[in-house]
Amino acid sequence: MKQLTSYNRTAGYLNKIFDLLNAEFFENTLSRPTITIQSTPKAYGHFTLREDTWVSTIGSTHEINIGAGTLSRPIENVVATLLHEMIHYYNYENGVQDCSRGGTYHNKNFKREAEKRGLIVNKSEKYGYAHTEPADCLLDFVLNNGLTDILISRNEFFGFSVPPIGKITGTDFGSTAKKSSTRKYICPCCGMSIRATKEVRIMCMDCGEQMILESDLSNQMKKAG
Repeated sequence: MKQLTSYNRTAGYLNKIFDLLNAEFFENTLSRPTITIQSTPKAYGHFTLREDTWVSTIGSTHEINIGAGTLSRPIENVVATLLHEMIHYYNYENGVQDCSRGGTYHNKNFKREAEKRGLIVNKSEKYGYAHTEPADCLLDFVLNNGLTDILISRNEFFGFSVPPIGKITGTDFGSTAKKSSTRKYICPCCGMSIRATKEVRIMCMDCGEQMILESDLSNQMKKAG
């Protein structure tokens, strides 16, 4: 697979991940919304409750947005954000109210469905059970489907943002950024890479070389340079 360094390729990739998550965790019951990549102030993403957020000559859809400035996080965290918003979508479709206080406070209905579907849920006083991260089964899902990091992200140093349209439920940033829950190993000869959820010793069968942690390989290259 080519590296994800363009906007158009990334947009298509997010739709692919949606389909995979839909099959794995929702029995393909969710119709595909319009997945956008826009700036989302103080959040990783959002889901719009309006069924006509996007309209065309063949119908209308909800919107799931992934924050443009957060795309280059570890792929398991981007997947967790998309899954978080899909849970809001699922609850909406099934008549379950999972948020209050203008769509910002996540209640126990959200927590219950999130924990069923591969998310670890943490509570805060302001946002309720809004803070989510990938559980082991979601990490396995990422690895089993060969999902790779997105290598493009919007430069939001100057704080540019696009206001969301309509009432939304969103994924708040929280207090700290999460580190990757997986490790990336690279063959020092051919550059082939894999991910693992724990430290492993693994060989590249094509080159006969032991694969090296990405961080270690980067340090070796800096010293050599």
